Amino acid sequence: MEYMTTASTGGPRWLTDEEQGVWQAYLHATTLMEDHLDRQLQRDAGMPHTYYGLLVQLSRAPGRQKRMTELAKDAKITRSRLSHAVARLEKNGWVRREDCPSDKRGQNAVLTDEGQDMLARSAPGHVEAVRQAIFARLSPQQVKSLGEIMQVIVGGLQPEDTDADLPWLR
Repeated sequence: MEYMTTASTGGPRWLTDEEQGVWQAYLHATTLMEDHLDRQLQRDAGMPHTYYGLLVQLSRAPGRQKRMTELAKDAKITRSRLSHAVARLEKNGWVRREDCPSDKRGQNAVLTDEGQDMLARSAPGHVEAVRQAIFARLSPQQVKSLGEIMQVIVGGLQPEDTDADLPWLR
């Protein structure tokens, strides 16, 4: 069935059959990918993919620390979800919170040595899971195209406006 594509009627511009197929494939693939990575990390490291991503963010930050608001923005999660995640990571001894020296209202999340060790132990399995799920299935040209496509999508969805209604700004 061909979806309506005319906006001249004043109604919505529906997806074409091809667009609908691509959209559904994208949703299916991203859902399966997140589940695949979550299961691998839960099995091998006892943490969900989101927590692993937080440890990676901190490991790449200067001094292995980042302001909580910046960490929420970079992880694309709400501050409240970040606070809960950091509390769990603190309980495991992988992260600690420190007051921000330049702003007494702010806090930094700091990756501990134990957190760095956990990241080093879990990274090889995670990288292999990503490699098997994506890169082993694509040609070098498909990898390049996928990267270009994702950059275009990110560019259109990540506004520069600081007043934008984004979860990590709430």
